[in-house]
Parts: sequence; C-alpha cells; structure tokens
Amino acid sequence: MFGFTIVWLGQIVSVLASSMSQFALSIWMYDQTKSALAMGMMQVFFITPFLIISPIAGVMVDRHNRKMMMMVSDLAAGVATLAILALQYFGVLEYWHLYATSIVYGLGMAFQWPAYSAAISTMVPKEQYGRANGMMSLVEAGPQVVAPLLAGALLPIIGLTGILFFDVATFILAIGALMIVHIPQPVRTEEGRQGQGNILKEAAYGFKYIFARPSLLGLQMTFFAGNLFFGIAFTVMAPMVLAHTNSNSLIFGSVQTAGAIGAVIGGVIMSAWGGFKRRVNGILLGWAISGIGVAIIGLGGGLPVWIVGVVLAALVSPLMNGSNQAIWQAKVAPDVQGRVFSARRLIAWLTNPISPIIAGSLADFVLEPQMRVTSSLSNTFGWLVGTGPGAGMSLLIFFCGIFAAFIGLVGYFNPAIRNAETILPDHDALPKAEATPALTS
Repeated sequence: MFGFTIVWLGQIVSVLASSMSQFALSIWMYDQTKSALAMGMMQVFFITPFLIISPIAGVMVDRHNRKMMMMVSDLAAGVATLAILALQYFGVLEYWHLYATSIVYGLGMAFQWPAYSAAISTMVPKEQYGRANGMMSLVEAGPQVVAPLLAGALLPIIGLTGILFFDVATFILAIGALMIVHIPQPVRTEEGRQGQGNILKEAAYGFKYIFARPSLLGLQMTFFAGNLFFGIAFTVMAPMVLAHTNSNSLIFGSVQTAGAIGAVIGGVIMSAWGGFKRRVNGILLGWAISGIGVAIIGLGGGLPVWIVGVVLAALVSPLMNGSNQAIWQAKVAPDVQGRVFSARRLIAWLTNPISPIIAGSLADFVLEPQMRVTSSLSNTFGWLVGTGPGAGMSLLIFFCGIFAAFIGLVGYFNPAIRNAETILPDHDALPKAEATPALTS
C-alpha cells in the first residue's frame, strides 16, 4: 500500500487545488456572463469529448504503460490550467477559453479514471481493494468540503491568478509522485489475448466483456438505474430547497456542505474498515440506505430533515461505490481493465444528459403546477410532502429515493447479482497467456 499511498497523497492535493480553481472560475464566469446557461455549457464541453473518446482511451490504457497513461492524463489537465493561468495573467482571458479547456479536461479524464482504477489492481493486494477505493473516494469528496472555503478566503488575497498558479504547482507534485513510484504492469491473460485486434475491435471488447457476463451486467445495470434516479433527484434538489426557503443561499449551502461532510466521513470509515467481506452486501445495502436518505430529503420541509437525509445518502456512498469497484478489480483481468472500466464509466455517465431532461420536464410541466393548486395529485400526496412552491419537486425526490432503495432490495432476488463474487472467478485464477508483463514502458 505504500506506493499507492504516495500516489494518493499527490492526487488529493492536486484535486483540492483543481476544485479551488473550479470554484474561482465559476465565480469569474458568472461575473463575466451573468448566465446560468453559459456556466452549464462548461459541463457540456467536458462530458461530450469524454463520452466520445472513452472507449478509445480504454484501449490505450491497456496497450501502453499505465504509469505513462496516468502521467499523460495529469499532464493534459495541467497544461489546460497553465493556459488559463497565462491568459488570465496577461489579461486576455475570455469565457469561451474555458469551453476550450473543458474539452481538454474531458479528454484527460477519459484516460485518467480507467488508468488509476486499473493501477490499483496491480499496486494493492486484492484484500485491500476496499480500503484503497475508500481512500480514492476521499479524493473526490474531501476537496468538496475544503475547496470552497479555501478559495473563498484566498480569492480576495491572491486573486484568480494566485489560485491558478497553486493549481499548476500541485499538478507538478502529482506527476512527481507518479515518477518515484513503481506501478507494476499487468500479466497477459487468455482474456487479454482474446480481446486483441484493431483499435475498434478492442474498443468494443469492453462492452462485449460486460454483456457476456450476467453478474457484471447486473451490477452495471443496478448502478445505471440507481444513477438515473439519483440524477433526477439531485437535479431538482437545489431548486427544491431554494423554493422552500425563499431562495436562502445559506440554507442551501448548509445542505451541500452536510452532504460533502457525510461523504468524507463515509470515505474515512471505508478506508479504515474496507467494507463487508461479501462486497455485494455493501453495494445492495448501500443503495437501499442511500435511497432511504434521498426519500427523507423529499419528505423534509426544513433544514434539519434535509441534513439528515443528505448525510445518510452520502455516508454510504463510499461503501457502495468502493465495494462495487473492488469486485470489478478482483474479477476483471488486469490487462483488459482499461477497456472494461472505460465501458463501465461510459454506460454509467449516459444518465448525465438524460436525468436533467426528465427531472426538468416532470418538475416544470407536471408536478410543480399540480402541487401548487387543488388537484388529484395534491389531494393524494399533499399530506406527505405538503403543497405550494417546491412540493412537486419534493414529491419527485421522494419517489426517486424509494425507487433507488427498491433497486438495492431487488438485487438480492437476482442470483446473478447476489452471487456475483462466487460465480465470477478472481482474475488471479485465470489462465495466463505468458508469465511476463504484457507491456513495457
């Protein structure tokens, strides 16, 4: 775990600085445009190249030295930030520059996630996968608590230029951590040999691998469905809170902070504990408990109940995601993990553009209008979530939480999911194509 811990330390510092930059740039973007649409387009320019290039990125991760792929992905993000820093320093930064760099960030992330996820399989004993993934969840959740506070405090002192400079410096630190750590290359397996071919064939192999294994497909569809319901719920959570509180930003910020703190606590627990011995229990119970937390958010009409719900939902997220990741890392041959993990992320993130459309349409055109007047809907559910502004969105959040919890329970009735860990052999039991590492630097 020592080498992994060094890489992890470099990443958590770098992600903290990047989160500070994102916070500061969001403020700058809004000051320049006064447009929520202009800010939202940054996500569009990020996610589109990510989705397009992900299958190819997985092939590159499997074909080439993984340490080099990790460094290249970090370097791409660092160069994009350096470009923003230079433009800001010379006073010529414009909002469309952030769209261009968002494309670079999206391309880099397409390589980064499968490369880092696959590297854990060769750097960490499989008994420690749960702990390692718990630590990685802290990389995602921890900076979300600290970054807004640090950026808000430092912006008046060092300005946007200073924060961007700090971000660039931490990219150097993250790449330096990678340079001094040995990251073993995966051994060739029979599965890896079967997946060889031209780049298009190899890009499709990750999807074929998942669809050929009912247990992996069942796990993947569990997360796809759960992500869809959670995506819908969290799309309308912000306007729901603001509608109930007359646009009180302090209350909304408190709810967000509580969720981030819950995720950090869950990550710390997962890092120390490692999760259930039967990891599928962590996944299915995690979905059930997290869904109940989201349902509580929908029921609550005030800050105390919202905090209870969001903390409960966030607290078990590292257990759920870490347990799932550990199963995939243990069962998928390391020399095909780049392709398989890229396919996983692509399938999971397909809900990103779908959820807001469903959420916005239901909230604006059906639920909110019906829950603000006397109607069959308000008469049926008014006792549960109240009536008036925000009630329709509360009802939507409540049912999304119930459906997500139901997904976790249904998994126990599906033998392919419930027994995934016994049905699928560990990758170290798979036949090897040769005894030497598959790739060289």
